[in-house]
Amino acid sequence: MIVKISDYGKIDEKYFVEYRVYGLSAEQMNFVNENLDDETVIFDEELMIKLYFSSELYPFQSDVAKLRLDDFIAREEIEMNIFLSSFLEDML
Repeated sequence: MIVKISDYGKIDEKYFVEYRVYGLSAEQMNFVNENLDDETVIFDEELMIKLYFSSELYPFQSDVAKLRLDDFIAREEIEMNIFLSSFLEDML
């Protein structure tokens, strides 16, 4: 599974992070799409997940994040990969 952040920012006073997930089977994508409470969309062999955050919890809000943005993006991608791996364990 490969997780990449494709977009992030602010929409209508809500902060968001959009993830693109590659390398899942059709069955895994459908499981996540049907069981994850967050916004999800399936595009061919790719799953898009969009999470919304309050300003306090938004991962790219801090001054440190702005200075080391690549590190923060990589950490968020790793955390989403770990979350999805554990989420998919419920399929079994």
